[in-house]
Amino acid sequence: MSTTHAIGRRKTSVARVYVKPGKGEIKINKRELSNYFSTGTLQYKVRQPLSLTDNLNNFDITVNVEGGGITGQAEAIRLGLSRALCEINPELRIALKPEGLMTRDPRMVERKKFGQKKARKRFQFSKR
Repeated sequence: MSTTHAIGRRKTSVARVYVKPGKGEIKINKRELSNYFSTGTLQYKVRQPLSLTDNLNNFDITVNVEGGGITGQAEAIRLGLSRALCEINPELRIALKPEGLMTRDPRMVERKKFGQKKARKRFQFSKR
């Protein structure tokens, strides 16, 4: 079996995930998972699809991620990894779908409108 490729997105982050059979190494932008994401919560988010499907030590994962902040990047990697695992074995979708890992989160930052301070905040109104 060769390398499987999938893309995950969240806010402005885009993660390209490459999964191949191996012994459980996760590299993100050529760095180890623990070096890239320092908090345990973000590391858990990245590993979540693997732990739900009992594949923590079965695949080597290489990720190229760009844009956004660290939380958006972690969630983009999680979606890309879930999609790649479903491409490898479609039966894994049954475990991932109820947890919400197969759903692209559509929430984005609302754009700033002209004549306003921010997306919804207006300039101060003076009646007199």
